[in-house]
Amino acid sequence: LQAFAALDIRGTSPPVMGVLVKRDAPVRARVLQVLTTAIPNLCTPVAHGVGQRGDEEPAAYYVICQAPLGPPVSEAMRPWQDTDLIEFVLRPVAAILEELQSRGLTHRAIRPNNVFFAGANRPVQLGAAFAAPPAMHQPAVFETPYSALCHPAGRGEGRIADDIYSLGVLLLTLAIGRIPMGGLDDLSIAHRKLDLGDFQALTAGEHVPPMLTDILRGMLAEDPDHRPVPSLLRDPASARGRRVAARPPPRAQRFFKLGPLPVWNHRTLALAMITDISGTVTAMQSGTITYWLRRILGDANLAVKLEELVRQHGQDMPRDQEGASAVMVMRAIAAADMLMPLCWRGLTLFPDGLGPVLAGADPDLSAKVREIVLTEAQGVWAGMKEERTSAASQRLDARQRRAVLQIKGAAGGVARLSYVLNPLLPCASPLLASRWIVQMADLPAALDANAAAAPDAAVLDPEIIAFIAARSERWLDQEVKAITDDSIETVHLVAILRLLSELQTRFHPAPLPGLAAWLAARATPLIERWQNRGHRAQVAARLGELTAAGLLVPIASLLDDPSGQQLDACDLRDAQAEVARLDEALTAITGDGPRRAVIAAHIGQEIAAGLGVGAVAVAMVLAAIG
Repeated sequence: LQAFAALDIRGTSPPVMGVLVKRDAPVRARVLQVLTTAIPNLCTPVAHGVGQRGDEEPAAYYVICQAPLGPPVSEAMRPWQDTDLIEFVLRPVAAILEELQSRGLTHRAIRPNNVFFAGANRPVQLGAAFAAPPAMHQPAVFETPYSALCHPAGRGEGRIADDIYSLGVLLLTLAIGRIPMGGLDDLSIAHRKLDLGDFQALTAGEHVPPMLTDILRGMLAEDPDHRPVPSLLRDPASARGRRVAARPPPRAQRFFKLGPLPVWNHRTLALAMITDISGTVTAMQSGTITYWLRRILGDANLAVKLEELVRQHGQDMPRDQEGASAVMVMRAIAAADMLMPLCWRGLTLFPDGLGPVLAGADPDLSAKVREIVLTEAQGVWAGMKEERTSAASQRLDARQRRAVLQIKGAAGGVARLSYVLNPLLPCASPLLASRWIVQMADLPAALDANAAAAPDAAVLDPEIIAFIAARSERWLDQEVKAITDDSIETVHLVAILRLLSELQTRFHPAPLPGLAAWLAARATPLIERWQNRGHRAQVAARLGELTAAGLLVPIASLLDDPSGQQLDACDLRDAQAEVARLDEALTAITGDGPRRAVIAAHIGQEIAAGLGVGAVAVAMVLAAIG
């Protein structure tokens, strides 16, 4: 990783440096959280956070740690004296590992270019190892074959015995003055270790000082339980006297061909299965593997296990052929060598390395990780090696990861799982490509700046929503779900308004004028929900005032007012009822016109007749009077 000289403004010593973190290779969050005090002879982290790389370059994340006091031992490779190796390498590094073990941590980056020469007759200094996933940059020769076979980001935190192994290879390297097994590729290194045994493979043809032979034999033991603990290594005499009898695996008289390398024992059989998945399925179904195991290797127990897996595969295959085959091969690899990592369709990792793998995964790799989680392969794998790992805790982790992955919409899926498993992974949204947003507190200001710079563009996308869902720890689930599930424009906008106002309330009490203007420009459908023209005008005027202030909570209260909307709806219903009554009266009047005309004509005729009769009567009276 790139490292830069740093200045401690507090003026304290020793000197420090900043190690640049890559976006797709997250830092080891737990180590940075726990390792808060210095450990002698270790480049201990003292701070971490976002910093600027330059005026025109995007922000970056740095782990600030103690700077090395000299060059790495890889710069001038030479054979070291036995006494120097014991006094200035083995003992001080063992002390560091003992302190890390007491804190439940591992180093996972012991290699020549990360161990520094601090000066003559002084202990070496162990370099930093916390700005990238554990063991990600380790050469294959310095890792156990089981770790070396994994995806570089998926090797996992491991245990302190893995650091003991790397320290053993480092001692051997310094003793002979060069890196052992030079010129071999990673697969050949793993095959040779699994075939001959780690100690034999690493020391073959090399002159190892007698003082180191017994120590290295224990440190390079295949079984991590057989390696000495750090406290024992601080007393080399005791470490030399501790010999654990380890029976080498039986070796066949004739090799079995599977994949690119020959198979001689059950360990190399597991390796061959990893390298040739389709060939393994064919060989298991045809019975050629079990025949070789019984007749050539003489391992009937493993043959029975593989036959049982084939029978179970036949029962599962009609439902999901590819998934059933992947499960069968994964279980077969674990049955052949229980120390092997989880292998799924060519992707090999330890379960605690799934998060870092997902952080930098391409679509094909993400699909494989998704299958691992949905099938809860982690629990199945752990069940094959219950004496080596806690199967119950692995099954619980598998169920929890599956639950996150099965959340519908942008609030769940692979993106949210990646953020859940990587607490310090920055938001990967293209909208935030120039920023390094790790914490929710940094998000509102970034969204505000984007809204001000591009008012016509979106301020949220599925990646940001997944980031919020993962980092909010469920207190924004309702708002996030409304954004991802509702397609009605007004409901969607209200959900965005609620979400952004909650972000401002909790993390950024200062004004957010960019987001306020962005919301106001899209608030017309929300304003038009008011039926009262006068009140609608008041809302629009008030919105302009709040937009200038940049406060989202009052805007949310103004535009998302259920009680006011309910009252407005009641007033609307009353007005509609009054209009209906008037319309009914007018309709009644208009509809009775002809009938009233007939009645009026009839009444008129009767009045006219009455008036005529009256006139005749008057005339007759007048005539009679004379």
